[in-house]
Amino acid sequence: MQSTTAAGSLFALLLSCYSTALWGQNPPDAQLWLTTVDRQALFALQRPVLHFAGPRDALQTISVNDMQQYQPIEGFGFALTGGSAQLLASMAPERRAELLKQIFSTEGDGIGTSYLRVSIGASDMNDHVYSYDDLPAGEMDPDLKKFSLAPDEASVIPVLKEILAIDPQIRILGSPWSAPAWMKTNDDVRGGELKPECYDAYARYLVKYVEGMRAEGIPIAAITVENEPLNPKNTPSMVVFAQEEDEFVAKYLGPAFEKAGIKTEIQLYDHNPDVPSYPLSILGDPVAGKYAIGTAFHLYGGDSSTLAQVHDAYPNKNLYLTEQSVTEWPGSGSIGIAEPVSRVLIGATRNWSRNVLLWNLAADPKAGPHTNNGGCTGCFGAITLDGDKATPNVAYYAAAHFSKFVRPGSVRIGSNELEQLSTVAFLTPDGKVVLVVANTGNFPRSFQIGYHGKFLQTAMPSESVGTYVW
Repeated sequence: MQSTTAAGSLFALLLSCYSTALWGQNPPDAQLWLTTVDRQALFALQRPVLHFAGPRDALQTISVNDMQQYQPIEGFGFALTGGSAQLLASMAPERRAELLKQIFSTEGDGIGTSYLRVSIGASDMNDHVYSYDDLPAGEMDPDLKKFSLAPDEASVIPVLKEILAIDPQIRILGSPWSAPAWMKTNDDVRGGELKPECYDAYARYLVKYVEGMRAEGIPIAAITVENEPLNPKNTPSMVVFAQEEDEFVAKYLGPAFEKAGIKTEIQLYDHNPDVPSYPLSILGDPVAGKYAIGTAFHLYGGDSSTLAQVHDAYPNKNLYLTEQSVTEWPGSGSIGIAEPVSRVLIGATRNWSRNVLLWNLAADPKAGPHTNNGGCTGCFGAITLDGDKATPNVAYYAAAHFSKFVRPGSVRIGSNELEQLSTVAFLTPDGKVVLVVANTGNFPRSFQIGYHGKFLQTAMPSESVGTYVW
């Protein structure tokens, strides 16, 4: 996990020289943005600023090393589910504009969300199931003559356009929960597999999706082949085994994108790291492997350390964390932020992930809307939306500790961890250093941060998260 590349080391050296040129040999004063378990601080800038000086021998040290360079960062964000978009679209336009600026801009109190995931067709966080080519039972449409993005025109597409007006560079990932029912072995939206005779039609279906969104002014930077391909329990869902995904990418989707001149990246798997053989077997196929940019993971089963194992096996392929629910029941007196930041955001990025996407952006006070008999009934989202009232939840603050300062193009750099103090550090394109620390212990911790031979003495309350920026 701690290996570096020659190109990466050169990039780190150039950034390090740039930051030194900005402020000389001594680090500047640091800002601390803090979230505490008792909610006394919620991603709040602390005063006064912190100063680098000499070391204090009695304190343990978190050392930040910008000469150790790992993966570049593409962004942090959420899933804009159909339900999220529906709730946003129902807000008063002025209030929605204000909220979207808070989420997607870095100005003022904006948290700078820089990466979004959308569902290709419905997910389980929609109020009903749909694809872009739904037909009556028994009918087929192999030429996709009835394909239409109309189901997304009421809320998903308009909200995406408002977001793109705030951040035209935001990366958007598309993930299907299911192919149209008529393409599946069980003729149902839940479970079943893709019929082999429909592989070609489904590849063209995904081409039409990417081209259709592009025509709307919405660039799809990447897609995954199937959300949770080993989970048939969501509504909608579809089972895709590794051998089937391999064949689909190698013989159908990859060539279809190539033929259409589509540059949208293909991410494999999109499920938990407890089955690493799934992506490894596809990456090992030279045909499918050439079309895949890398592997997408969730963290509902298995451990983030498996991501590093996949990286070590195929270091030229990227890793992504495309979904993880970080949730709590609204109205809780405390905010349990340290554990999910440590396990999910720090864990994924320390193990080579280029992004972290949390599930999902918004839900109503009853964790809706969601589909029946297979929709998530406990996914409250980063923000609870009750009409025009928006209440940020734990996922919002967890992402904010990264997204506001670790902008796309940043690079992860070296940092050690101490017992119950998880860390990850980044060097930004403008030469700033960002260090995120999660104290998962139930008592306060004092420590010092070492950087370029200088030391900053600081303390972290119990079960809290801090982002240091200098």
